[in-house]
Amino acid sequence: MYFSEKFNEFSDIKHCFFSKKGGVSKGFYDSLNCGLGSNDKKNNVLNNLSIVSKKMGVSKNNLFSMNQTHSNKVVIINENNKNIQRINADALITKEKNITISVLTADCVPILIYEENNHIVACIHAGWRGALNGIIKNTFDEIINMGKNNKIYVAVGPCIGVKNYEVDKDFYDQFIKENKKNEIFFFHLEKSKFLFDLRKYVNFKIKEFDIEYVENIDFDTYVERENFFSFRRSGKLGEKDYGRCISTIGLAYT
Repeated sequence: MYFSEKFNEFSDIKHCFFSKKGGVSKGFYDSLNCGLGSNDKKNNVLNNLSIVSKKMGVSKNNLFSMNQTHSNKVVIINENNKNIQRINADALITKEKNITISVLTADCVPILIYEENNHIVACIHAGWRGALNGIIKNTFDEIINMGKNNKIYVAVGPCIGVKNYEVDKDFYDQFIKENKKNEIFFFHLEKSKFLFDLRKYVNFKIKEFDIEYVENIDFDTYVERENFFSFRRSGKLGEKDYGRCISTIGLAYT
């Protein structure tokens, strides 16, 4: 379990970037796999989600997750949709108390957000595609629209590190097409190969907004095999599937 030092200063929120430890799953899902979209035994995943719910101090029915598709879709949870536990989106926002919102990752970037003055929390699943297509911008735009005098704090969680994120020229070209200045997020290797700094790119997108404070919980999910699931590492090892880590945030419970 990993925490933002800044977020821990606030008594009205609870959050956590969970590691892969502390669950019941076996094999390459060992052990806190929270991905219902994985091929893990469903009961194991549900038990893991129950463990997370207890840690966050909410009932399992009040832990909200996303069916993530690397989109730029943001959903606000309110009284009208509180009965839908798994929402088609790549970012969730809420002002509701007594619930926890969550994001699943296995190399992509989990982003947790707290807006202090209007008591808003959010979570973002920021892979390269979602970040490129505006998931971060869309989320902050929604938060800003929900209240005045925004005071926003951001925690950027563990993700794949630049040294282990090799991409091809087609990938590189998509970013250069968006903005030639995106070249700064790449390191040219040989021929048509590059290394991509996803964390740096995500931070750049965040800092386009007036953010009070940004904190990075800077671990490389590819390298930290004992602590995090990794899509790329599992692929390199020839594993048939991979687990997903969960990151959570919620307003203080009444």
